Amino acid sequence: MTLAVQEGFDFTPRADTAPEGTDWHAVATSLDRYGNAILPALLTPAQCDSLTALYADDVRFRSTIVMARHNFGRGEYRYFAYPLPPLLDALRHALYARLAPIANRWHRQLGIDEHYPDDLDTFLARCHRAGQTRPTPLILRYGSGDYNCLHQDLYGDHVFPLQVAILLSAPERDFTGGEFVMTESASSGSSAPRAEVVPLAQGDAVVFAVHHRPAAGKRGGHRKVAMRHGVSVVRSGNRYTVGLIFHDAR
Repeated sequence: MTLAVQEGFDFTPRADTAPEGTDWHAVATSLDRYGNAILPALLTPAQCDSLTALYADDVRFRSTIVMARHNFGRGEYRYFAYPLPPLLDALRHALYARLAPIANRWHRQLGIDEHYPDDLDTFLARCHRAGQTRPTPLILRYGSGDYNCLHQDLYGDHVFPLQVAILLSAPERDFTGGEFVMTESASSGSSAPRAEVVPLAQGDAVVFAVHHRPAAGKRGGHRKVAMRHGVSVVRSGNRYTVGLIFHDAR
């Protein structure tokens, strides 16, 4: 499944097909079961290379984080400034529209009294009224020996419970190691965490739970499962990833 969006192209996604070709029932089933789902070939190799090249363009970004300074791991990431590159802005809007119904269902199952609007702009307006005005989409760069500690991307009171990471580099060609890793554990601490490695090819995206997800309880209903994500040690080469977070930051 390829989303044919080029830099500068005015992409207006159709509500019934965006991103085109995705089996959203299968995505929802995987998210319910594992807390993650793969969107294969979301971007073309050329689109991946174009986004990777943006990393060196300082005017595109509002800040740069060196992970070792904050005990986040090793590596570096840069938060985009508004306006976002057209490709990422289009993807962010299209993906949010498909993920909002899943997010709302999860909140109903967990008894959380917060409803997400159908469109991203309305949700971002809610974030901005609460003082969360800084854009959160980012590019992450890892070199040999770099890694990302398990974490959650929260940023404020208004948190969209799903986010997307898109692998821009080609495994085994551009880098080795550097697997996307998730863990889940019962919020009560009653069981040991479960870890999962999510295999990605260049251009693949993974949709995953930011903070927690509902899981079927033994006595009916749903219990809250805590989720974290990270990246294992890059053994060689350079690994670039785009992160699409749907809530903005304080």
